[in-house]
Amino acid sequence: MSRTNSVYKDTYNSCLDFIKKLGANASLPPETVLAKKWDISRTTVRSVLEHLDEVGIISWQGRQKTVLRRPRKGDYFSAEETKSAGKRVETAFMEYVLGGDLAPGTILREAELVREFGISTSSVREFLIRFSRFGLIEKKPNRHWVLNGFTRDFAAELFDVREMFELRAFRAYCGGWPSPTEKQTMTTLEQEHLDILARINDDYLEFPALDEKFHRVFRGALSNRFVDDFYELISLIFHFHYRWKKTDERERNEVAAREHLAVIQALLADDTNAARAALELHLESARRTLMNSVTWD
Repeated sequence: MSRTNSVYKDTYNSCLDFIKKLGANASLPPETVLAKKWDISRTTVRSVLEHLDEVGIISWQGRQKTVLRRPRKGDYFSAEETKSAGKRVETAFMEYVLGGDLAPGTILREAELVREFGISTSSVREFLIRFSRFGLIEKKPNRHWVLNGFTRDFAAELFDVREMFELRAFRAYCGGWPSPTEKQTMTTLEQEHLDILARINDDYLEFPALDEKFHRVFRGALSNRFVDDFYELISLIFHFHYRWKKTDERERNEVAAREHLAVIQALLADDTNAARAALELHLESARRTLMNSVTWD
């Protein structure tokens, strides 16, 4: 297993987290158990264990795998290293477009993107073909790609579709409310929102991940492949802040977190009508935030 492989690196980090919970002198379970735990091959597990043994985090002798020390921050692979090639080109492309002040009509050449991103030609081409269905880029007959631009009209159309999907998903979610599982999910989300609000001044940059988690709970009620496909674009556009004004980012995230909390607490009070009204207010607020915060082409 190559140690440049993102699956390997992601598994290695997960194993470090697991070891941290076990503590020093604990024993790791068999390879088959670890492979099942992370849904990976035993080959990957063995490669991870070999590395852990090499750096002295565990002692591996036969079937006995003993924790020698707790992992430190420097033992982990960076988040960027654990991304797949597809995710790396996705991130690189959005930084390139949204952070590069590229005007509509800019020609995008595959060879230049390969050099810019340091990613294979096939990965870049696959991403461009997949991303072109959203209309932000377009393939021209001369084989060049052209950037159509992230315009105000594009964002408005995007948000119109988002609202339709979000509200339809929320209705489907409320149709199954309440269930013990969903009650627990909402209770957990409530605590996570209270926690981040308590430390919002320092940790407001952690909110986008919680925002994605909040909305994903409701989308899951639809189990709709077209909605899932659309949200690939949503995750790229609405969770990339490279061209968003930074001056009020903390305030924006705090407002959104409180709006989420209003939806969650209304659900926990079994008032689905109030929850829907709170969600509609949140979506209206999110639309205003997008329109006011982006530097438009």
